[in-house]
Amino acid sequence: MERSMTKSPLAVARSALEVGEATLPRYSTAKGPQKFTQPQLLAILVLKEFLRLDYRGIAEHLKDHSDLRAALGLKSIPHYSTLWRAEKRLLKKGAQDGY
Repeated sequence: MERSMTKSPLAVARSALEVGEATLPRYSTAKGPQKFTQPQLLAILVLKEFLRLDYRGIAEHLKDHSDLRAALGLKSIPHYSTLWRAEKRLLKKGAQDGY
């Protein structure tokens, strides 16, 4: 696989979603709300870091960019607190898995 640097938020979002779909379970719990998949949340968090935004900033960015929402399959925008909780959960899981 050839690696290349990109400055395209859309390319980053698509790649992060692909990695998330290959490595994460679809939802964190079977009984919890299933509004957003873990791969979607991961891709949003990767995009947040790529664009150097905070949680509220990435939520606003997604509101303004329908192409990113479409690429991530979002029907709605997650609340910034949802992103914060997802990041804490995913980082905790990564630490437990040795990443």
